[in-house]
Amino acid sequence: MKLHRTPRARTSIEPPPGYYTPQATPPDDTQRSLILDWAVTQRIADGWRVESRSAAQAVLVHGQPANHVLHALLTMFTCFLWGPVWLVLTLVNRVERAVLTVDAQGHVVTVTAP
Repeated sequence: MKLHRTPRARTSIEPPPGYYTPQATPPDDTQRSLILDWAVTQRIADGWRVESRSAAQAVLVHGQPANHVLHALLTMFTCFLWGPVWLVLTLVNRVERAVLTVDAQGHVVTVTAP
């Protein structure tokens, strides 16, 4: 039995038009940082949390790993009755990581870790 996660609604990760310069020049470091701030804020609204952040890159995490020490103790104290619960929590609770980077043209590039 494989559990399938329902897909979340994804909104556009590109910021609104006010973040870019009116000319066709590439954005400077301050504008790139503002674009990244906007993209990170959008992901935080979807339930992600920031793991690390630099001027043009942010690592975001979604999900919470299972506390294996706690579940091992519960399994032992309940004479292995807690084992199936631990197994289900381990299979369901997955941690996803995504790296958001703003390139030189001001586009947000997202790379997800498997």
